[in-house]
Amino acid sequence: MMKKHSKEYLKELTAQEGFQLLVEGNQRFIHSLNKDHDHLEMVNETRDGQYPFAVILSCMDSRTSVELIFDQGLGDLFSIRIAGNIVNNDILASIEYAVKYVGSKVLVVLGHTECGAIMSAKNGVKDGHITELLNRIEPSISKAMLKQEGDHLFNDNTSYANVENSLEEILTGSAIIKELFTNGELGIVGAVYDVNSGAVDFFKNITRKTKLSKTAKVDI
Repeated sequence: MMKKHSKEYLKELTAQEGFQLLVEGNQRFIHSLNKDHDHLEMVNETRDGQYPFAVILSCMDSRTSVELIFDQGLGDLFSIRIAGNIVNNDILASIEYAVKYVGSKVLVVLGHTECGAIMSAKNGVKDGHITELLNRIEPSISKAMLKQEGDHLFNDNTSYANVENSLEEILTGSAIIKELFTNGELGIVGAVYDVNSGAVDFFKNITRKTKLSKTAKVDI
C-alpha cells in the first residue's frame, strides 16, 4: 500500500477519488465519526515534502476550517482562505501552484451560509481596503436576485451565487487551471457549508470527462 503523503500516492489518485475523500470526510464530521489523527505522525510523514490531494478556496470565517469540515489532517489539503472566498491574482497564483506544480487533483470553492462579507456587501459597507474586497462580491448579489428561494439545499442564494462567480473568475482568469480542467486532469467543484448543521452541499460539479459522484459510504 502506497504511503498517503507521497508523490506516488498523489500521482495515482484520481479526481473522483480525491473528491470522494472530501465527501466521506464531511459525513464523518457531521456524524461525529472523525478519525483519530496522529498529528505527530503526520509531521514525520510530511517533513520531506507535501502532496495535498485537494486545494480549497474558502472564507476566512473562523467556523469554516476545511481540515475540520472534511476531517483531514496535516499535509492533506491546500487551504486558501480569504473573506468572501473571492478571487484575485494572488489567489489564482496559489491555485496554479497547487494544481500544476504539486499535482492536487481537486479544486473546491467553498462558500458558507451567513457570510459576514456577503452581508457587508449587501449593506454597502465602505471602509479602507474592505471596500475593494466587497466590490468583488457585489455581482453575486445581483445574480442571486434572479434565483428563486428553494433553488438550493441551504436557503442562501447569494452564497451560492458567490461561489459560482469565483469559479467563473478562476476559469477565465487562469489558462493553467483551465487547461488542466479541460484535459480532465483536475476536478472542479462548487460547494456551500452550512454553519448551522456542519453539512456541505456540493452543488456545482463542472468537472470534464468523468463527472464526480457522491456514492461511497462513510469511511469510518
